[in-house]
Amino acid sequence: MERAMLGRFGICCTLLAVALQVCLASVTVKVTPEVEVIKGETAKLPCSYTTSASASAIVVQWLIEVAGARKLIAFKSPQGIGVDPGTTMTDRLSMEDDLSITISPVMVEDERIYICQVTAGAVGFSEDKTQVKVFFAPEKPTITGNNQAITVSPETDTSSEVGKCISRNAYPQPRIIWFKDATPLPEVKDQKEKTYMIPSVVKEASGLYTMTSTLFMQPVKADAKSVFHCTVEYSMPNNQIKQESSDKFNLSLLYSTETVFFKLKNQGPVKEGDEVLMECETDGNPQPEFEFYKEDGELVALKGMLKVKNVTRKDAGIYKCEALDFDAEDGVELTKTLSLNVHYLDPVAVIPEGPLLAAKGDTVELQCKTKSSDEYTLEWKKDSKELSQTGVLTLQSVSLADAGVYLCVGAVPSVPGLRKQANVTLTVTGAPEMAAPLNGFVDKEGGMVTLNCSALGHPSPQFTWTPSGKESVTVVGNKVISTVTLEASAVVLKDGVICEAYNKHGRDSKNFKVSIKSDPDKTSNPNAANRAEKQQGGSSAVVIAVVVCVLLLLLLVALLFFLSKKGKLSCGKQDKKDVASGEVKGGIVVEMKSSEKGNEEAGLLNKPHAEQ
Repeated sequence: MERAMLGRFGICCTLLAVALQVCLASVTVKVTPEVEVIKGETAKLPCSYTTSASASAIVVQWLIEVAGARKLIAFKSPQGIGVDPGTTMTDRLSMEDDLSITISPVMVEDERIYICQVTAGAVGFSEDKTQVKVFFAPEKPTITGNNQAITVSPETDTSSEVGKCISRNAYPQPRIIWFKDATPLPEVKDQKEKTYMIPSVVKEASGLYTMTSTLFMQPVKADAKSVFHCTVEYSMPNNQIKQESSDKFNLSLLYSTETVFFKLKNQGPVKEGDEVLMECETDGNPQPEFEFYKEDGELVALKGMLKVKNVTRKDAGIYKCEALDFDAEDGVELTKTLSLNVHYLDPVAVIPEGPLLAAKGDTVELQCKTKSSDEYTLEWKKDSKELSQTGVLTLQSVSLADAGVYLCVGAVPSVPGLRKQANVTLTVTGAPEMAAPLNGFVDKEGGMVTLNCSALGHPSPQFTWTPSGKESVTVVGNKVISTVTLEASAVVLKDGVICEAYNKHGRDSKNFKVSIKSDPDKTSNPNAANRAEKQQGGSSAVVIAVVVCVLLLLLLVALLFFLSKKGKLSCGKQDKKDVASGEVKGGIVVEMKSSEKGNEEAGLLNKPHAEQ
């Protein structure tokens, strides 16, 4: 009996060990919970697992749910890898050795749950799910139906279609927002409100959405200046919310006149000769026809614009504009007036009238007068130089230089550009007055020289040149200028040229010097010449010193030779042999032995005393 009990206990232990082994064996599957992809691109769904089962027993399957039932799309087993041929993604699906599947290109219909299931034989199986989300950006929204004119009236109690916004080919379904002057309008669908939207959506065969939103409003006059547009708001991967806006547009509103505006378009004061523009308009739309009047006389205008060309002081006065808006409400003032003020300045009159003739030394008084619509100034000028600001100019003891044109300028400071002017010519008679002469220069004697002689005087002076040459006369202002070209002879270089100017009142003359141009090198750099002279003097001194030294050396040689011939020098044969080993200096060989040196020196010193 004990043996039976032991047998049963062994069997129980064995069964328990097998059950424990089966319980401890398991399969764990891991996938990416969510994969986001843009339509037309590639999506990769990874799958991995861990198990204690043998690899030969592993089968991996990818499944999708269709109509509530699971359908196999791809698998991997010990026999190989395969893709199920019975799905819409068969041609776009592939499975890799790492158990992942790739979908390319992704379609909208691929957005669903994908199941990765791993079976490990007796160990069992496990699975995990991946959600694929597909995105696609819509086209730029377009606006239609906004070209209809809308009548604005207090009696209107129904909303009118303002525009229709269409956004095509988006996924997932986008949202349309309307804007008025950059401010979003509340999304209202209740058609009892004054402003509301009617949305609609169409799912295309491609699976993409086309959204439409129609805006209805009861516009007011102020909306005529408002700017409208719509924006489509859509989702993209990584929780991105993006927007695309339509082109902006304005409303075409029709409304009657409430106020008439009549204004002068010219900037600043109006003066005679200007072109005047007067504009009449209303706050209604469209603009009505207008009629213009001045002192009950009707004027011709074009589309609310009255133009007066080359205006004069006679055009000043009250102008009236009348708007012919027959839809305007009772009590609306359709007539406006405008006062036009035209500034003027009468022509300037000079007293006395010119031309004037005065003798040298006389006193001349000039006056100018005018009239204006405002305060004015009178200013006398000559050659752009201001002479008087009172309208009266007195010239004491006039000279020939005072002759010329005097200008009186009248101006109205408060009206830019309003100016008038008049001039008078003053002629001063007298003997010629010549300007200081400008001397002439030539390169060498016999060259041609040109001289200019200038003189004031009235009557215009005549000129005589001594000596004469080729002459010409020009007039510059009050001056008469005579030009002569002649040969610079020795006489001309010595005595110069005389220019004489004369008229019936007298004569004047000037002497023009003519000289030869100096050497530009010497003139421009005298230091260089001095340095050259110094260098030349230094070179001469060196040559002289060398010559003197040579002469002294020759004299010394001659003296020694002479003394030798006379026997004054005791140089024997033995001495000559010794000399052969001496040094040669300057062509003369000289050597004395040390034993004879003292005696020889003594002899030379004593002999002169003996001779004496």
